[in-house]
Amino acid sequence: MAKVGVFFGTDTGNTRRIAKDITTALGSAIAAKPVNVRNATVEDMLAYDTLILGTPTYGDGQLPGLSTGNATASWEEFLPTLAGRDFSGKKVAIYGLGNQKSYPTEFVDAMYYVYEQFKQCGATLIGAWDTEGYNFQASKAVVDDRFVGLALDQENQKELTPARLETWLKILAQAWG
Repeated sequence: MAKVGVFFGTDTGNTRRIAKDITTALGSAIAAKPVNVRNATVEDMLAYDTLILGTPTYGDGQLPGLSTGNATASWEEFLPTLAGRDFSGKKVAIYGLGNQKSYPTEFVDAMYYVYEQFKQCGATLIGAWDTEGYNFQASKAVVDDRFVGLALDQENQKELTPARLETWLKILAQAWG
């Protein structure tokens, strides 16, 4: 079995594409086939020692889900199912998609909600990312002057994504040893 589970929430497919890029870069011996959280259970995630989780940010800093107009359930509906679950000993890395020009005061905010829920469940969060090179005003996903995970802007900085992803995956590989 692959040692890294990759889960994402999406409606438009951008977050899914990044999940596929991650699994391609890591290879099938390391990363499992990406799974949309609408098709996942908590037990699916608990089967892995390491998780990579992806989320876009909708509207005014919201998680994707039915209340944001998604056609299907997503992180908004999945995160509450984690309440009371134990992710101690699990390593969790998060990547988030946002638009720093159109939403400069809530850039990649949804990443924070995923981070906070897994932190409450006892997971070890890995993969914090530098805020340098971005142009935004505020983000809940900035903790201790760093993003809680990899921040990507496919609308305004798509050309930077491959290099950022490659560097981030190297950082993660060191953290999960």
